[in-house]
Amino acid sequence: MTIQIIASGVAGRGTAAALTWLARANGWRGQARAWRALGMGLLLGLAGVVGMAGAAHAGQTLQQYADMCAREIGQIPAFNCNSGTVIPITVNGKEPEKYTKGMSCDRPSLLKYEAHTDGQCTPYSRISDLSYVDPVKGAVQITAFCRREWIRPSDSTYYDEVDIVLHSVKTGATCWFHSEYKPGTTTGFDASRVPPPNEKQPPPGKVSANQFWWQPAATAKKDCGGCHDADPFMFSPWIGQKWNKVPTDPFGKYHHLGPDFAKWRSSSISTRDNTCVGCHRIGNRESCKSVIAWAAGLCSAPPGSNELARHYPLSHWMPVDNNQSPAFWQNVHQKSVKELLTCCNDPNNPICTITPITHKAPITSVTPVTPVAAKK
Repeated sequence: MTIQIIASGVAGRGTAAALTWLARANGWRGQARAWRALGMGLLLGLAGVVGMAGAAHAGQTLQQYADMCAREIGQIPAFNCNSGTVIPITVNGKEPEKYTKGMSCDRPSLLKYEAHTDGQCTPYSRISDLSYVDPVKGAVQITAFCRREWIRPSDSTYYDEVDIVLHSVKTGATCWFHSEYKPGTTTGFDASRVPPPNEKQPPPGKVSANQFWWQPAATAKKDCGGCHDADPFMFSPWIGQKWNKVPTDPFGKYHHLGPDFAKWRSSSISTRDNTCVGCHRIGNRESCKSVIAWAAGLCSAPPGSNELARHYPLSHWMPVDNNQSPAFWQNVHQKSVKELLTCCNDPNNPICTITPITHKAPITSVTPVTPVAAKK
């Protein structure tokens, strides 16, 4: 089993059923505590592009941060969101004739959308792989994600969120850039030319980097590293449909540049012969709070999930492209999932191997959430 972690993030959800399930599996029924997931609000539309782009900064200005990232990792090119690959939205395996507000689908976004949007099955979000190899710096991995939260024509240049993850395979240095729509609006913003974050002067008539991108301190408050706790790029069933368009570095070096991102810390968790860590690491932040249980079918499916999404095998989305029988999955992976949840709750348990990924600070426990058993 694998639980690879995308550019996009999973908002903290789930309820204390993961730990209850774990307690029962360990034979200590009745002693399970009702843990509650912390709402992280990752990448939600909380503030506008211009409003947050001009917000006060705590550590670095956008220009300082972007210059540092370009110097230490590599240059991000300008790009057109519409040049990216569309993330499919399907119903029972087919693209519907019409998309509607609040509809359900096979693989909705894991990130929870706000109630006033068109929902997690909004179509025509796009992903771009802008990676390249620098002769000195080595492999420069860049994923650019353009999200739609309101239904628009497929060829519209307007989007509601744009995110970039910039990562050095050689050093592990990683930078994050984020932009969102203005709160209270549904028009989005033109992403036909997304400026390089360190661009000092845009072409005539084009938006500047300082207008488009949020300041580092504002981006850091989104805590994207909470979901991207194992490596820079996070898998989900939604993004996974075009996973070949996402760069990956599942066991590589990984740390965040910039003083505003200093608190983004995570460690990997594992146990001996664990079947969940064969293809990648598993982090101890949002992975512990919800993603492990979610990927193992122990949490209710995300909003917008249809019947297909709520039933096996789509309810158990690790390993990737799961084609195993339910009995085989339980026999091979259930024990490994239980052990990971044990380590989330008690990292000092002797069965656990806890290894810092982004830092060398002491390890603290992270409370798992409660899952609700998925339908078989």
